[in-house]
Amino acid sequence: MSRLESLRNIAIIAHVDHGKTTLVDGMLTQSGALRARDENVRVMDTMDLERERGITILAKNTAVRYGDVKVNIVDTPGHADFGGEVERALTMVDGVLLLVDASEGPLPQTRFVLRKTLEADLPVVVVVNKVDRPDARIDEVIDEVGHLFLDLATKDHQLEFPIVFASARSGWASLTQGVEGADLTPLFEAILEHIPAPVHDPDHPFQALVTNLDASPYVGRLALCRVQHGRVRRGQTVAWCRADGSISPVKLSQLYVTENHLRVEADEAGPGEIIAVAGIEGVTIGETLADVNDPVALPPVTVDEPSIAMTIGINTAPLSGRSGKKLTARLVKGRLDQETVGNVSIRVLPGDRPDRWEVQGRGEMQLGVLVETMRREGFELTVGKPQVLTREIDGTLHEPVERVSVDAPEDHVGTVTQLLSERRGRMQQLIHQGSGWVRMEWVVPARGLIGVRTEFLTDTRGTGVLHHVFEGWEPWAGEIRTRPSGSIVSDRVGVATGYAIEALQERTTLFVGPGTEVYGGMIVGENTRPEDMDVNVCREKKVTNMRMSTAEEFVKLTPPRQLSLDQALEFIADDECVEVTPAAVRIRKVELDPTRRARHRKALKSSRA
Repeated sequence: MSRLESLRNIAIIAHVDHGKTTLVDGMLTQSGALRARDENVRVMDTMDLERERGITILAKNTAVRYGDVKVNIVDTPGHADFGGEVERALTMVDGVLLLVDASEGPLPQTRFVLRKTLEADLPVVVVVNKVDRPDARIDEVIDEVGHLFLDLATKDHQLEFPIVFASARSGWASLTQGVEGADLTPLFEAILEHIPAPVHDPDHPFQALVTNLDASPYVGRLALCRVQHGRVRRGQTVAWCRADGSISPVKLSQLYVTENHLRVEADEAGPGEIIAVAGIEGVTIGETLADVNDPVALPPVTVDEPSIAMTIGINTAPLSGRSGKKLTARLVKGRLDQETVGNVSIRVLPGDRPDRWEVQGRGEMQLGVLVETMRREGFELTVGKPQVLTREIDGTLHEPVERVSVDAPEDHVGTVTQLLSERRGRMQQLIHQGSGWVRMEWVVPARGLIGVRTEFLTDTRGTGVLHHVFEGWEPWAGEIRTRPSGSIVSDRVGVATGYAIEALQERTTLFVGPGTEVYGGMIVGENTRPEDMDVNVCREKKVTNMRMSTAEEFVKLTPPRQLSLDQALEFIADDECVEVTPAAVRIRKVELDPTRRARHRKALKSSRA
């Protein structure tokens, strides 16, 4: 085997908001790829949703030059819901940078991505980022990282790892704690020293595994892959080893490599290089490109099984077709099938009707991002409540459980404990971090966390931080009541009036304001009591010829509570769904007819009795 010392392939893994994208910006700047330092560049966050939410959703790669060495960098998502992106990215690299916040320390997603890295036996360089924070606790964080390696390491050599101290925002790194560096040179040197160069067999024919997909408006679908052995040229005919076992020759019309943050055309690429090729229209993730004379497939990419499902169908509400352009079942099904091509952790199964489907994924956020993306593309959808997937293990029903990390002020420990205990959670650890804050570790059934975030923020007055990641499968924990409140449901079609809202706002929280179009079965507010209440939100004040002393009184209306798509998916109950259009997000009952709803509730009560 030969080593290519002029090349390094690394992935940056971390928890959400620990500074991955900012660090990549700094590396690009100091390598000359970006002309000037800009705090808001975020080159790797190319999607609108990534910039709005401040998270990485899709794994993307860039490349920097340090001396004579080209460093290919893959920026991976930090949220466990997008773990399929992380698993694919790790098949393209020879080592990782593990970023850990100097104040927050390792969190659940840090554990998730590090576990995947150690399972692949990749070397790790730990980067303690944000060491210039006033609340940094560097020594404690290093100890926590050491304990994390002890928990997850499968081999003795994995317990030894280099540590780099950095401030990605300020653009410096240092190998000595407490000493501020001048630039990121120590980080580059650590990468060259501890991340091995790619190895390949000089006598082995061409072979590459497709790990991601992209699209170009000029050349069509692009297959992103790492060349394992051999060389490939533009216009070359290669063997396409499909997932079903068939093999066919295809011609590569274009070949691209990454230079800085841009994808550029190349005539040829060698082993270890991360490339993008065009000309294979039906290629999917996990398939292999090989030499036509020796077409041997590589092992496919494996990802964790989905744990959450939701029903997605066409918009069947009375206000459908007002703002969207893509309304039919054929268009919705085509878009969902398209998503499964580029996202191996998403699955689409037939539903109980031909115009709706069960979409399975890793978590609420992943499925919510899919729905939000389709909404912005002009689709109108009906989305059901997220449900956990169960499985039979040794004849016993099991459900997914999540490891939850909570940072909150000490004053709210009792409130948080009550909230998660009611959802069948078990506290694993409680650590006093000083300065009046505590960190709690919980194991909670995944269905108990659906809709918990809004209630958690309310209980902690917006000060608490909650993160969770898939932990494993445990026996069914029993019934969980996740929402104590009922719904305020409109009983007719019309326009909401200020007169009706004024009478309702004292005892309810409303989601609509005056002038909002409503229909029968649409949820217009939240009831303080657990039962639903049908109301006439369109009631108008009667006009008479009698003068009243209160005629000129000023009416004070409380602004309605505007729900985002994520909040709406958290709020809905089992018999409710979300109407999603490019212009609005509305909550409604699955069954709009009040008589049928009442009949269904009665049958449900009798079955429970």
